[in-house]
Amino acid sequence: MSNSAQDITQDTTLVVGATGKTGRRVAERLLARGITVRAGSRTAVPAFDWEDRSTWGPVLDGISAAYVSFFPDLAVPGAAETVGAFAAEAAERGVGRLVLLSGRGEEEARRTERALAAAGPAWTVVRASWFSQNFSESFLLEPVLDGEVALPADGVPEPFVDAEDIADVAVAALTGDGHDGQVYEVTGPRALTFAAAVGEIAAATGRPLRYEPVTIDAFAAGLAEQGVPDDVAGLMRYLFTEVLDGRNAAPADGVRRALGRPPRDFADYARATAATGAWAAPARAA
Repeated sequence: MSNSAQDITQDTTLVVGATGKTGRRVAERLLARGITVRAGSRTAVPAFDWEDRSTWGPVLDGISAAYVSFFPDLAVPGAAETVGAFAAEAAERGVGRLVLLSGRGEEEARRTERALAAAGPAWTVVRASWFSQNFSESFLLEPVLDGEVALPADGVPEPFVDAEDIADVAVAALTGDGHDGQVYEVTGPRALTFAAAVGEIAAATGRPLRYEPVTIDAFAAGLAEQGVPDDVAGLMRYLFTEVLDGRNAAPADGVRRALGRPPRDFADYARATAATGAWAAPARAA
């Protein structure tokens, strides 16, 4: 959908999570359009912290639209109440449009979506599948660099979505007409097992990579050995046992509905990422 003369381009847009995988890309796109961006993060000025409600008001003052991504995940207890309260404060301070990053197949995320929609401002939900960038910018990067990815996901397909597509959809919703009240389920064009995804990365990099399915208990034990906090480990257990149960295997049409084009394929992501050197053999192994 194209922008119109009534697009929101002259006011300040808040990007919550501006240093994250999607927030960084959203902010870059908005700035490239000449839109003033306020970063919502603990290191920004003014600082923003989901756990400190006294920081919400200063970042919301003077904001016309906001991209909302919640850390660590909408699946954690209390997320719906926190995001709902934030959306209500945004409404009180005159924010006219909210775009929420949500998770596909998560009931707690659905509660958060409803809480945000009830706050008053125009809203759009970008409901995403697993990010392709988890293999290059998150917890799966180290295993890829080490040559072996071991996960409790054996044969369950997932239509991994490229964070570039998420950002494109979010920016369209923040700046254009026709997106209010829409829920865009954004995925890639095809579902792959984690083993197949690792195979795509191996083909793109020319490096031998191995995928090893493990039990959820073995995976959790590995997280504990690495010193991963209990709450994060619990979230990972939830994602791998409940969300990755096949309920999200079918690709969705959110990218095409929002942008009028097909989503990026995982193979394209793998080739583009490999070209950056992100998966080059680590120097420590030399």
